[in-house]
Amino acid sequence: MLNLNFKQRLGDFKLDINTQINTNGITALFGLSGAGKTSLLNVIAGLSKPDVGQVIFNDKFFVNTENQKFIPAKKRNIGYVFQEPRLFPHLTVIQNLKFGMPRKMRPELDAIIALLDLSATLKRYPFSLSGGEKQRVAIGRALLSAPELLLMDEPLSSLDLPRKRELLPYLTNLARNVKVPIIYVSHSLDEVLRIANHLVLIENGQVTVNDELNTVWESGALRPWLEETQAERQEDSSLLHVQIIEQQPRYGVTALSLGDDLFWVDHINLPLYEKLRVRVFAKDIILSLQNPTGNSLGKGIYGTVVECLQDDGEVYIQIKIGEHKLWSKISEWTQRELGIRAGQWLFIQIKNVVIVE
Repeated sequence: MLNLNFKQRLGDFKLDINTQINTNGITALFGLSGAGKTSLLNVIAGLSKPDVGQVIFNDKFFVNTENQKFIPAKKRNIGYVFQEPRLFPHLTVIQNLKFGMPRKMRPELDAIIALLDLSATLKRYPFSLSGGEKQRVAIGRALLSAPELLLMDEPLSSLDLPRKRELLPYLTNLARNVKVPIIYVSHSLDEVLRIANHLVLIENGQVTVNDELNTVWESGALRPWLEETQAERQEDSSLLHVQIIEQQPRYGVTALSLGDDLFWVDHINLPLYEKLRVRVFAKDIILSLQNPTGNSLGKGIYGTVVECLQDDGEVYIQIKIGEHKLWSKISEWTQRELGIRAGQWLFIQIKNVVIVE
Protein backbone atom coordinates (compact mmCIF):
# COMPACT_ATOMS: atom_id res chain seq x y z
CA MET A 1 0.00 0.00 0.00
CA LEU A 2 1.22 3.49 -0.86
CA ASN A 3 -0.07 6.22 1.45
CA LEU A 4 0.20 9.78 0.15
CA ASN A 5 -0.71 12.79 2.25
CA PHE A 6 1.26 15.88 1.27
CA LYS A 7 1.22 19.32 -0.28
CA GLN A 8 3.75 20.81 -2.68
CA ARG A 9 3.84 24.15 -4.45
CA LEU A 10 5.56 24.28 -7.85
CA GLY A 11 5.44 27.91 -8.99
CA ASP A 12 1.76 28.73 -9.51
CA PHE A 13 0.81 25.05 -9.42
CA LYS A 14 -0.09 23.22 -6.21
CA LEU A 15 -0.22 19.50 -5.51
CA ASP A 16 -2.62 18.63 -2.69
CA ILE A 17 -2.68 14.84 -2.41
CA ASN A 18 -4.40 12.73 0.22
CA THR A 19 -5.03 9.18 -0.98
CA GLN A 20 -3.99 5.53 -0.76
CA ILE A 21 -2.85 3.57 -3.79
CA ASN A 22 -3.27 -0.19 -3.79
CA THR A 23 0.00 -1.51 -5.18
CA ASN A 24 -1.29 -4.69 -6.77
CA GLY A 25 -0.80 -4.99 -10.51
CA ILE A 26 -0.74 -1.80 -12.58
CA THR A 27 -2.20 1.44 -11.28
CA ALA A 28 -2.68 4.19 -13.86
CA LEU A 29 -2.24 7.84 -12.88
CA PHE A 30 -4.57 9.33 -15.43
CA GLY A 31 -5.48 12.89 -16.36
CA LEU A 32 -4.96 15.82 -18.67
CA SER A 33 -1.49 17.14 -19.44
CA GLY A 34 -0.43 19.45 -16.62
CA ALA A 35 -2.75 17.84 -14.06
CA GLY A 36 0.18 16.90 -11.81
CA LYS A 37 0.79 13.25 -12.71
CA THR A 38 4.56 13.47 -13.25
CA SER A 39 4.97 15.78 -10.26
CA LEU A 40 3.24 13.19 -8.09
CA LEU A 41 5.45 10.45 -9.51
CA ASN A 42 8.58 12.48 -8.73
CA VAL A 43 7.54 12.85 -5.09
CA ILE A 44 7.03 9.09 -4.82
CA ALA A 45 10.43 8.47 -6.43
CA GLY A 46 12.23 10.97 -4.20
CA LEU A 47 13.19 13.27 -7.07
CA SER A 48 11.42 16.17 -5.35
CA LYS A 49 10.39 16.98 -1.78
CA PRO A 50 6.89 17.93 -0.68
CA ASP A 51 6.52 21.07 1.43
CA VAL A 52 4.55 19.28 4.11
CA GLY A 53 3.18 15.79 4.66
CA GLN A 54 4.02 12.11 4.41
CA VAL A 55 4.79 9.44 1.85
CA ILE A 56 4.60 5.87 3.18
CA PHE A 57 5.21 2.71 1.16
CA ASN A 58 4.41 -0.64 2.78
CA ASP A 59 4.63 0.93 6.26
CA LYS A 60 8.04 2.48 5.46
CA PHE A 61 8.28 6.28 5.67
CA PHE A 62 9.85 7.78 2.57
CA VAL A 63 8.89 11.28 3.71
CA ASN A 64 7.70 12.68 7.02
CA THR A 65 8.09 16.43 7.26
CA GLU A 66 7.11 16.45 10.94
CA ASN A 67 10.46 14.93 11.91
CA GLN A 68 12.37 16.05 8.78
CA LYS A 69 12.65 12.48 7.49
CA PHE A 70 13.46 12.15 3.79
CA ILE A 71 14.86 9.00 2.19
CA PRO A 72 16.77 9.93 -0.99
CA ALA A 73 15.80 8.40 -4.31
CA LYS A 74 18.75 6.00 -4.51
CA LYS A 75 17.74 4.36 -1.21
CA ARG A 76 14.03 3.86 -1.98
CA ASN A 77 14.52 0.77 -4.14
CA ILE A 78 12.21 2.15 -6.82
CA GLY A 79 12.63 1.62 -10.55
CA TYR A 80 11.81 4.55 -12.84
CA VAL A 81 11.15 4.40 -16.58
CA PHE A 82 11.11 7.92 -18.05
CA GLN A 83 9.50 9.24 -21.23
CA GLU A 84 12.92 9.01 -22.88
CA PRO A 85 14.83 5.70 -22.47
CA ARG A 86 18.03 7.30 -21.06
CA LEU A 87 20.26 4.37 -22.02
CA PHE A 88 24.04 4.54 -21.79
CA PRO A 89 25.10 5.10 -25.44
CA HIS A 90 28.56 3.51 -24.98
CA LEU A 91 27.15 0.26 -23.58
CA THR A 92 25.54 -2.61 -25.48
CA VAL A 93 22.01 -3.72 -24.69
CA ILE A 94 23.18 -6.53 -22.43
CA GLN A 95 25.55 -4.14 -20.64
CA ASN A 96 22.74 -1.65 -20.16
CA LEU A 97 20.52 -4.40 -18.76
CA LYS A 98 23.18 -5.52 -16.30
CA PHE A 99 24.08 -2.01 -15.17
CA GLY A 100 23.17 -1.74 -11.50
CA MET A 101 21.78 -5.27 -11.44
CA PRO A 102 22.25 -6.88 -8.01
CA ARG A 103 23.62 -10.41 -7.84
CA LYS A 104 20.28 -11.83 -6.69
CA MET A 105 18.73 -10.85 -10.03
CA ARG A 106 21.12 -12.90 -12.17
CA PRO A 107 18.70 -15.87 -12.32
CA GLU A 108 16.01 -13.48 -13.59
CA LEU A 109 18.09 -12.05 -16.44
CA ASP A 110 17.11 -14.58 -19.09
CA ALA A 111 13.44 -14.43 -18.10
CA ILE A 112 13.34 -10.62 -18.43
CA ILE A 113 15.14 -10.79 -21.78
CA ALA A 114 12.57 -13.32 -23.00
CA LEU A 115 9.62 -11.38 -21.58
CA LEU A 116 10.68 -8.24 -23.45
CA ASP A 117 11.91 -10.11 -26.55
CA LEU A 118 15.39 -8.61 -26.41
CA SER A 119 17.56 -11.64 -27.28
CA ALA A 120 18.24 -10.43 -30.84
CA THR A 121 19.42 -7.01 -29.64
CA LEU A 122 21.85 -7.92 -26.83
CA LYS A 123 25.05 -7.06 -28.73
CA ARG A 124 23.71 -3.89 -30.31
CA TYR A 125 24.23 -0.32 -29.13
CA PRO A 126 21.37 2.11 -28.40
CA PHE A 127 21.93 4.19 -31.55
CA SER A 128 20.93 1.17 -33.67
CA LEU A 129 17.68 0.46 -31.81
CA SER A 130 14.17 1.64 -32.65
CA GLY A 131 12.29 3.77 -30.13
CA GLY A 132 10.24 0.78 -29.02
CA GLU A 133 13.33 -1.38 -28.58
CA LYS A 134 15.01 1.33 -26.50
CA GLN A 135 12.02 1.53 -24.17
CA ARG A 136 11.98 -2.26 -23.77
CA VAL A 137 15.63 -2.12 -22.74
CA ALA A 138 14.87 0.70 -20.29
CA ILE A 139 12.01 -1.33 -18.79
CA GLY A 140 14.22 -4.41 -18.53
CA ARG A 141 16.99 -2.47 -16.82
CA ALA A 142 14.53 -1.04 -14.32
CA LEU A 143 13.10 -4.50 -13.55
CA LEU A 144 16.58 -6.00 -13.15
CA SER A 145 17.43 -3.45 -10.47
CA ALA A 146 15.11 -5.54 -8.21
CA PRO A 147 12.71 -2.69 -7.40
CA GLU A 148 9.94 -2.98 -4.85
CA LEU A 149 7.95 -0.54 -6.97
CA LEU A 150 8.21 0.40 -10.66
CA LEU A 151 7.24 3.88 -11.84
CA MET A 152 6.60 4.53 -15.54
CA ASP A 153 6.16 8.10 -16.75
CA GLU A 154 4.34 8.03 -20.10
CA PRO A 155 6.85 5.61 -21.67
CA LEU A 156 4.99 5.67 -25.00
CA SER A 157 4.63 9.44 -25.36
CA SER A 158 7.75 9.90 -27.49
CA LEU A 159 6.90 7.04 -29.87
CA ASP A 160 5.02 7.16 -33.14
CA LEU A 161 1.85 5.09 -33.52
CA PRO A 162 3.50 1.96 -35.02
CA ARG A 163 6.06 1.87 -32.18
CA LYS A 164 3.32 2.36 -29.58
CA ARG A 165 1.46 -0.60 -31.02
CA GLU A 166 4.71 -2.57 -30.94
CA LEU A 167 5.35 -1.86 -27.25
CA LEU A 168 1.82 -2.18 -25.82
CA PRO A 169 1.78 -6.01 -25.88
CA TYR A 170 4.96 -6.04 -23.78
CA LEU A 171 3.37 -3.74 -21.23
CA THR A 172 0.37 -6.07 -21.12
CA ASN A 173 2.74 -8.97 -20.45
CA LEU A 174 4.24 -7.04 -17.55
CA ALA A 175 0.82 -6.81 -15.96
CA ARG A 176 0.37 -10.56 -16.29
CA ASN A 177 3.84 -11.90 -15.54
CA VAL A 178 5.72 -9.47 -13.30
CA LYS A 179 4.92 -9.37 -9.60
CA VAL A 180 6.44 -5.91 -9.07
CA PRO A 181 3.68 -3.30 -8.55
CA ILE A 182 3.65 -0.67 -11.28
CA ILE A 183 2.41 2.92 -11.21
CA TYR A 184 1.91 4.05 -14.80
CA VAL A 185 1.42 7.69 -15.78
CA SER A 186 -0.65 8.36 -18.89
CA HIS A 187 -3.15 10.71 -20.48
CA SER A 188 -4.00 8.11 -23.13
CA LEU A 189 -7.29 6.32 -22.56
CA ASP A 190 -6.30 3.46 -24.89
CA GLU A 191 -3.14 2.74 -22.87
CA VAL A 192 -5.03 2.76 -19.58
CA LEU A 193 -7.73 0.41 -20.86
CA ARG A 194 -5.11 -1.94 -22.26
CA ILE A 195 -2.88 -2.42 -19.24
CA ALA A 196 -4.31 -0.99 -15.99
CA ASN A 197 -6.48 -2.67 -13.36
CA HIS A 198 -6.64 0.34 -11.02
CA LEU A 199 -7.14 4.00 -11.89
CA VAL A 200 -6.28 7.21 -10.08
CA LEU A 201 -7.68 10.29 -11.82
CA ILE A 202 -5.80 13.54 -11.14
CA GLU A 203 -7.26 16.96 -11.91
CA ASN A 204 -5.57 20.28 -11.06
CA GLY A 205 -3.17 18.69 -8.60
CA GLN A 206 -5.78 16.67 -6.70
CA VAL A 207 -6.99 13.08 -6.79
CA THR A 208 -10.67 13.05 -7.79
CA VAL A 209 -11.13 9.30 -8.41
CA ASN A 210 -9.28 6.29 -7.00
CA ASP A 211 -10.73 2.84 -7.60
CA GLU A 212 -10.61 -0.35 -9.62
CA LEU A 213 -10.75 0.43 -13.32
CA ASN A 214 -13.99 -1.47 -13.88
CA THR A 215 -15.64 0.30 -10.95
CA VAL A 216 -14.65 3.70 -12.31
CA TRP A 217 -16.20 2.88 -15.67
CA GLU A 218 -19.34 1.49 -14.07
CA SER A 219 -19.78 4.71 -12.09
CA GLY A 220 -19.69 6.92 -15.18
CA ALA A 221 -17.12 9.14 -13.46
CA LEU A 222 -15.01 9.48 -16.60
CA ARG A 223 -17.79 10.60 -18.93
CA PRO A 224 -17.39 14.35 -18.20
CA TRP A 225 -13.63 13.97 -18.51
CA LEU A 226 -13.92 12.27 -21.89
CA GLU A 227 -16.23 14.99 -23.19
CA GLU A 228 -13.89 17.68 -21.94
CA THR A 229 -10.91 16.23 -23.82
CA GLN A 230 -12.99 15.59 -26.96
CA ALA A 231 -11.84 11.98 -27.04
CA GLU A 232 -12.07 10.07 -30.29
CA ARG A 233 -15.04 8.07 -29.02
CA GLN A 234 -17.49 10.17 -27.05
CA GLU A 235 -19.93 7.36 -26.28
CA ASP A 236 -19.96 5.92 -22.83
CA SER A 237 -18.64 2.43 -22.66
CA SER A 238 -18.29 -0.42 -20.19
CA LEU A 239 -15.40 -2.72 -19.36
CA LEU A 240 -16.25 -6.38 -18.96
CA HIS A 241 -14.15 -9.35 -17.93
CA VAL A 242 -15.34 -12.22 -20.12
CA GLN A 243 -14.22 -15.68 -21.12
CA ILE A 244 -14.34 -17.51 -24.43
CA ILE A 245 -16.81 -20.35 -23.88
CA GLU A 246 -17.45 -21.63 -27.37
CA GLN A 247 -15.92 -21.22 -30.82
CA GLN A 248 -17.70 -21.60 -34.15
CA PRO A 249 -15.05 -20.50 -36.68
CA ARG A 250 -16.97 -22.14 -39.51
CA TYR A 251 -19.79 -19.66 -38.91
CA GLY A 252 -17.49 -16.82 -37.87
CA VAL A 253 -18.79 -16.42 -34.30
CA THR A 254 -17.54 -16.80 -30.73
CA ALA A 255 -19.53 -17.14 -27.50
CA LEU A 256 -18.44 -15.04 -24.51
CA SER A 257 -19.58 -15.35 -20.92
CA LEU A 258 -21.48 -12.59 -19.12
CA GLY A 259 -22.59 -13.60 -15.65
CA ASP A 260 -24.34 -16.94 -16.07
CA ASP A 261 -25.27 -16.16 -19.69
CA LEU A 262 -23.57 -16.22 -23.07
CA PHE A 263 -23.60 -13.79 -25.96
CA TRP A 264 -22.25 -14.20 -29.47
CA VAL A 265 -19.86 -11.87 -31.28
CA ASP A 266 -17.79 -12.00 -34.46
CA HIS A 267 -15.17 -14.75 -34.33
CA ILE A 268 -12.24 -14.10 -31.97
CA ASN A 269 -9.16 -16.05 -32.99
CA LEU A 270 -8.02 -16.91 -29.48
CA PRO A 271 -7.96 -20.20 -27.53
CA LEU A 272 -11.03 -21.63 -25.85
CA TYR A 273 -11.46 -20.46 -22.22
CA GLU A 274 -9.12 -17.50 -22.75
CA LYS A 275 -10.03 -14.66 -20.39
CA LEU A 276 -10.34 -11.20 -21.93
CA ARG A 277 -11.06 -7.61 -21.03
CA VAL A 278 -13.43 -6.12 -23.57
CA ARG A 279 -14.91 -2.69 -24.07
CA VAL A 280 -18.57 -2.39 -24.99
CA PHE A 281 -19.83 0.95 -26.29
CA ALA A 282 -23.18 2.13 -25.01
CA LYS A 283 -24.52 2.54 -28.55
CA ASP A 284 -23.92 -1.19 -29.12
CA ILE A 285 -26.30 -2.32 -26.35
CA ILE A 286 -29.86 -3.09 -27.50
CA LEU A 287 -32.66 -3.01 -24.89
CA SER A 288 -35.91 -4.98 -25.09
CA LEU A 289 -38.86 -5.48 -22.76
CA GLN A 290 -39.34 -9.06 -24.02
CA ASN A 291 -36.76 -11.68 -24.87
CA PRO A 292 -35.99 -11.06 -28.55
CA THR A 293 -35.92 -13.98 -30.97
CA GLY A 294 -35.44 -14.44 -34.67
CA ASN A 295 -32.61 -11.95 -35.16
CA SER A 296 -28.89 -12.12 -35.85
CA LEU A 297 -27.90 -11.30 -32.26
CA GLY A 298 -29.59 -14.35 -30.74
CA LYS A 299 -31.47 -14.36 -27.46
CA GLY A 300 -31.32 -11.55 -24.94
CA ILE A 301 -29.68 -11.51 -21.50
CA TYR A 302 -31.86 -10.71 -18.50
CA GLY A 303 -30.78 -7.73 -16.36
CA THR A 304 -32.11 -5.02 -14.09
CA VAL A 305 -31.93 -1.25 -14.56
CA VAL A 306 -29.75 0.45 -11.93
CA GLU A 307 -30.22 4.09 -12.97
CA CYS A 308 -31.19 6.37 -15.83
CA LEU A 309 -29.13 9.51 -16.54
CA GLN A 310 -30.51 12.31 -18.74
CA ASP A 311 -27.98 13.99 -21.02
CA ASP A 312 -29.04 16.56 -23.63
CA GLY A 313 -31.79 14.57 -25.32
CA GLU A 314 -30.21 11.19 -24.68
CA VAL A 315 -30.48 8.79 -21.77
CA TYR A 316 -27.75 6.55 -20.38
CA ILE A 317 -29.21 3.39 -18.88
CA GLN A 318 -27.06 1.36 -16.50
CA ILE A 319 -27.96 -2.33 -16.37
CA LYS A 320 -26.76 -4.91 -13.86
CA ILE A 321 -26.22 -8.51 -14.96
CA GLY A 322 -24.83 -10.69 -12.21
CA GLU A 323 -21.72 -8.90 -10.96
CA HIS A 324 -21.40 -6.87 -14.16
CA LYS A 325 -22.73 -3.40 -14.89
CA LEU A 326 -22.87 -1.85 -18.31
CA TRP A 327 -24.27 1.23 -20.02
CA SER A 328 -26.71 1.56 -22.88
CA LYS A 329 -27.46 4.85 -24.65
CA ILE A 330 -30.95 5.53 -25.99
CA SER A 331 -33.04 8.58 -26.85
CA GLU A 332 -35.45 10.20 -24.42
CA TRP A 333 -38.26 9.21 -26.79
CA THR A 334 -37.20 5.53 -26.64
CA GLN A 335 -37.06 5.63 -22.85
CA ARG A 336 -40.55 7.12 -22.72
CA GLU A 337 -41.98 4.61 -25.22
CA LEU A 338 -40.50 1.63 -23.38
CA GLY A 339 -41.16 3.07 -19.93
CA ILE A 340 -37.65 2.26 -18.75
CA ARG A 341 -37.00 3.17 -15.11
CA ALA A 342 -34.71 2.18 -12.24
CA GLY A 343 -35.49 -1.25 -10.79
CA GLN A 344 -37.07 -2.54 -14.00
CA TRP A 345 -36.12 -5.92 -15.50
CA LEU A 346 -35.39 -6.09 -19.22
CA PHE A 347 -33.35 -7.91 -21.83
CA ILE A 348 -30.14 -6.74 -23.49
CA GLN A 349 -28.28 -7.73 -26.63
CA ILE A 350 -24.66 -6.83 -27.35
CA LYS A 351 -23.90 -5.95 -30.97
CA ASN A 352 -20.14 -5.65 -30.73
CA VAL A 353 -17.15 -5.71 -28.38
CA VAL A 354 -13.61 -4.35 -28.63
CA ILE A 355 -10.82 -6.38 -27.07
CA VAL A 356 -8.56 -4.22 -24.90
CA GLU A 357 -6.53 -6.99 -23.29
